[in-house]
Amino acid sequence: MRALSARTGAAAIVLALAVSGCQSKNNQGTSPTKPRPRAASTTTHSASVSSSGAPSTPAANGGTCHARPGPLPDPVCTPGVTNPQVTQDNIATTICKSGWTSTIRPPTNVTNKLKTDGIRDYGYTDTSMSVYEEDHLISLELGGAPSDPRNLWPEPGASPNTKDKVENDLKRAVCSGQVKLLDAQHAIATDWTTAEKLLGIGS
Repeated sequence: MRALSARTGAAAIVLALAVSGCQSKNNQGTSPTKPRPRAASTTTHSASVSSSGAPSTPAANGGTCHARPGPLPDPVCTPGVTNPQVTQDNIATTICKSGWTSTIRPPTNVTNKLKTDGIRDYGYTDTSMSVYEEDHLISLELGGAPSDPRNLWPEPGASPNTKDKVENDLKRAVCSGQVKLLDAQHAIATDWTTAEKLLGIGS
């Protein structure tokens, strides 16, 4: 009788271990690679934005960031970052002052390095520098951070492009008092293709 009980107890232990092992395997797995913000400066501030969509051309190949139709950048990798030196109170002596942006524009050797990094991060199969513009998502004329990687991305298409008109229209609206600086920054960081319609400006 004791031998039967021992065998029954041993069988129960083996069964419990087997079930436990199955559950352990079911709970294991690998997480997909998720976008992450590009290396950031500590002196700038991210704009609060959110959006989603499918990758755009040029095709991506293994990058951690994914462009969207528009073309629009990945909202996690490139959320848009503002320049803390520009505020609503000082726009007359900063973005609305003729020639001011030329005093803060980063040199080509800085933007070319960021472009190279961005082409890699976005996983573009076409790595030719000439087919991209290293674009400030929040433009300098709207108080965007000059050299923070979170405000720069390799936008497909050479300069100038259709986004330039939107940037100019928004700047005029801000400088004329039609639109608040923060609203313009948020609109262009979220989706530059709908920014003018959202703010009720432009043609």
